[in-house]
Amino acid sequence: MGHAGKVVIVTGAGRGIGLCVAAAYAAGGAKVVLAERDTVSGEAAEKYIREKGGEAIFILTDVSLPEQVEAMVRMTAERYGTIDIVVNNAGFGIWKPPLELTVAEWDSVVNTNLRGAFLCAREAARFMKEHGGGSVINIASTRALMSEAGSEAYAASKGGIVALTHAMAASLAHSRIRVNCISPGWIETGDYSALSEEDHSQHFSGRVGRPEDIARACLFLTDEGNEFINGENLIIDGGMTRKMIYLP
Repeated sequence: MGHAGKVVIVTGAGRGIGLCVAAAYAAGGAKVVLAERDTVSGEAAEKYIREKGGEAIFILTDVSLPEQVEAMVRMTAERYGTIDIVVNNAGFGIWKPPLELTVAEWDSVVNTNLRGAFLCAREAARFMKEHGGGSVINIASTRALMSEAGSEAYAASKGGIVALTHAMAASLAHSRIRVNCISPGWIETGDYSALSEEDHSQHFSGRVGRPEDIARACLFLTDEGNEFINGENLIIDGGMTRKMIYLP
């Protein structure tokens, strides 16, 4: 898949899935912007990718703040002349019973996860349309489709991302900007060796997911040869959401 020379923005790129995605693009020859709100992890991610021979720059960005998103996108365009790909990965959750969840907590999750994805896609699209198009990947979650108790803010934000994806795909089609979505299931970003056989056996694929599974999907969806894929939500969960569970 050809991404050499492409300009790629990855949000929440300081760790976990975001870092893996950013490193995968850099390994393929892309110029990667690491949009991250934590300075320590952002700088460490930039160093990590550069030590592996990739090109990456860290730009301090809180995606919930419009002015910071606008500045990050503008700096990217000024430095590289264009923007080809955006991966909206930044996000977090607050797990509390809905009767205890405050409005401020709700807003902090939704503004980062959902509004942040919209802002980054919108601002990047202003440059993409002037240079022949581009591709946006929004990272949602299987929690957009199924839930556990206490996940209201996170689930709502991720469900919104799925809907945002097909809406923006429709709106930006005339500018040759594709918008797709990935909904990861259980992706272990910590100590993979600490997982149990029971953890792995919950999946049809026989294992818990790794960040690399999501990175490969991003590379696939943003490859120019796959331009017929548009407005889709790709579920990557080892089959977990298709598994029937009967309780006694």
